[in-house]
Amino acid sequence: MADERKPKIEPYPGPAGGWGSVKSVTAILKREQVPIPSTVKELWRQNKPRGFTCVSCAWPQPASPAKFEFCENGAKASAWELTSLRTTPEFFAEHTCTELLGWSDHDLEQQGRLTHPLRYDRATDTYLRCGWSEAFEAIGAELKRLRETDPKSVVFYASGRASLETSYLYALFARLYGNNNLPDSSNMCHEATGVALRKSVGSAVGTVVLDDFARTDCIFFFGQNAGVNSPRMLHDLQKAAKRGAPIVVFNPLRERGLERFTNPQSPVELLAGKETPLATQYLQVKAGGDIAAIAGLCKTLVTLDDEAVKNGAPRVLDAEFIAQHTHGFEEFATWLRAQSWDDIEAASGLQRTELESAAATYAKADAVIGVYGMGLTQHVLGEYNIHMFANFMLLRGNVGKPGAGLCPVRGHSNVQGQRTVGIADDPALVPLDRLADQYGFEPPREKGLNTVETCEGVLDETVHGFIGLGGNFLRAIPEQERVTEAWHKLRLTVQIATKLNRSHLINGEVAYLLPCLGRIERVEENGKSQVLSTEDSTSCIHASVGKAEPASPELLSETRIVVELARRTLAPNPKVPWDGWVNDYATIRDAIEQTYPEQFKDFNQRMWQPGGFHRPNSARDRVWKTDTGKANFILPPVLTATGFEDAPNRFRLMTMRSNDQFNTTIYGYDDRFRGIEGTREVVLMNPDDITRLGLRDGQTVKLLSDAGDGVHREVRGLRVVAFDIPRGCVGGYYPECNPLIPLSHHALYSKTPAAKSVPVRIVA
Repeated sequence: MADERKPKIEPYPGPAGGWGSVKSVTAILKREQVPIPSTVKELWRQNKPRGFTCVSCAWPQPASPAKFEFCENGAKASAWELTSLRTTPEFFAEHTCTELLGWSDHDLEQQGRLTHPLRYDRATDTYLRCGWSEAFEAIGAELKRLRETDPKSVVFYASGRASLETSYLYALFARLYGNNNLPDSSNMCHEATGVALRKSVGSAVGTVVLDDFARTDCIFFFGQNAGVNSPRMLHDLQKAAKRGAPIVVFNPLRERGLERFTNPQSPVELLAGKETPLATQYLQVKAGGDIAAIAGLCKTLVTLDDEAVKNGAPRVLDAEFIAQHTHGFEEFATWLRAQSWDDIEAASGLQRTELESAAATYAKADAVIGVYGMGLTQHVLGEYNIHMFANFMLLRGNVGKPGAGLCPVRGHSNVQGQRTVGIADDPALVPLDRLADQYGFEPPREKGLNTVETCEGVLDETVHGFIGLGGNFLRAIPEQERVTEAWHKLRLTVQIATKLNRSHLINGEVAYLLPCLGRIERVEENGKSQVLSTEDSTSCIHASVGKAEPASPELLSETRIVVELARRTLAPNPKVPWDGWVNDYATIRDAIEQTYPEQFKDFNQRMWQPGGFHRPNSARDRVWKTDTGKANFILPPVLTATGFEDAPNRFRLMTMRSNDQFNTTIYGYDDRFRGIEGTREVVLMNPDDITRLGLRDGQTVKLLSDAGDGVHREVRGLRVVAFDIPRGCVGGYYPECNPLIPLSHHALYSKTPAAKSVPVRIVA
């Protein structure tokens, strides 16, 4: 079932994009057996006005789109949804869930789109076809019983795929049910961003808009791989590079998408083999060493500014901005002056000269964009990584001015939007009083369960029911083996999905798999075509119009499924018009506007605006909604974000994605940019570490957890690959390496799993 090719590992000489991208897209179109004419028609509509929002990353849609406004991974995601392959009830009659657990992630989803609602039969260990009414009635009855016992025992999980309309109703359903147990995929990736930025600048999201990339003088990158995670971003980076804007990159691995790029949609560049160099300076920081690296940048800037003041020269720091808009600068500057360069170099793995050179580049630029991804968020001190990055940007006033700002890059297409409309375990993030007035009920005020807390509740048996609105929960979480073993004790598990994945094969006592329409497909309710909406990484709201023929006439929209479950579970409430909402999605948007009037004024009209409309962002306007009323300089407690001490033969494992996957969806077994073909069972190591441990390139090893908590965790059968990675750090693929991550190994405040610096040992 898995890739039968002999693994091949050798350096890839090409750029990001280019012919490699063209060939990769062509290959997946063939593999998914998509109807080419209709698929090309849909790709033409992707990320365009009156088109549909890509189901892959959340990079913004320009008001004036390119001829083809999609990237390699976006095309793969669309082909994955438009496939002609089908996973029918007959397939499940031939395969038990236990058998299917032996299949790879790729092979499970490769079976194609789910076509009918299914009920798990424990006696035969198979899924059986059932009717929609049967499923809704049975699930509703179970939810009622669980609610009578303890309404806080059910979890309402959401992936980043669901629209704003579905997400709003889903969050309302959970609160009417009686809890704030609304974990979502942001818990696993960017939750640290929301927690940290609220304290630093008073806004939980980034402050840049797409137009800022056309106006910036310089871009600083930390822990974000645009070539894999947001390839359309490469077009904006290419334009900036061609203008002469320096791009300074901090990342443990040298990622091709930040080194050089050939636009695959440019015949001239393709035929001429023309490449655009991107990074003007590339600093391979240790995994978990970003606090120290940023401290070195900031220390250099403060030193230069001290010298400028002493000599009567122009200031290096934006003294006026600091005085008017910030709090805590003097304490921060004093802390920086006290840090030794020896400590900074040791913690970051970088040389003083490298950091001073990067700081000099920053000092020369008037407007700087700071981009970061999960390389900053997924650490025990992930929030302090972001505080430090915000400190760095504040030193020269690079928040709240054109061409500058903080740019966290979200990896899932509407995960930020879900939080905006109420999917949040923290009730402080939701206007509960307004909901109470709007819908005539008393919303629960206690904090709900996030992803880590949900796993803890499964282990201690306080969670009894789980509804998954998309996603592959059990494959994405840390501590996979223990949580999976305990999962069978749940009373109810419901999965709403487009394709089969591993989480669907591990079930509670009562379990249903409910197939839904994809975002690209036509949604009709009450004989009327419906429109959805999403939010991108820059807080911009877009309409999304699906027109493709549904994969099966049996499929229902996610919105319809949520409404039917709510109707079967909750008592009638005249202020909650489920039937009216599901028959006309525009009325859901009216309800969203009523709940969030400042954010969604004239929602139904403005979402058609080319490029979408932006939600207000106080930090962008230099209005700081923090406890001090200003942007805050926040000091880190230590220079290393790992949360554990270094020890002999203890390595820092960073999990990573290949360019042939999106989150837990594995499109294939090739990682073109890293030169790895035919396998995902690898561990990337520094050649010096390989020699020191007496290993050899190509040898098979296993990784063991070195968390010191007495729990045995291991991943076997990994091939050693010599790679350009800092000494003491190793790389392995997500989600294959997730079993090595302890549930307790998470960011301090947000509980984001610390997957970018996991303590492990290597055993031959």
